Amino acid sequence: MKITICMGSSCFVRGNKENLKIIQAFLKEYNLNTEITLDGVLCKNNCSHGPNVCIDGEWFSEVDSKSKMRAILEEKLLER
Repeated sequence: MKITICMGSSCFVRGNKENLKIIQAFLKEYNLNTEITLDGVLCKNNCSHGPNVCIDGEWFSEVDSKSKMRAILEEKLLER
């Protein structure tokens, strides 16, 4: 499984700086570091809907809060 996080300047300042920390902590908390590949990409040209995060090819937009990021991670990584 792969998580891709947009590290373009718009997404980064709008929340992906914090989302990166949340994702890293979540992977550590649930011992998923060896099962999940975490990758950063530069702009995906969806800036107006950022911050953007992709999990196994499914893009999530406007991931602008800790609770929203955690809910996505729980749904996609724990309920599989």
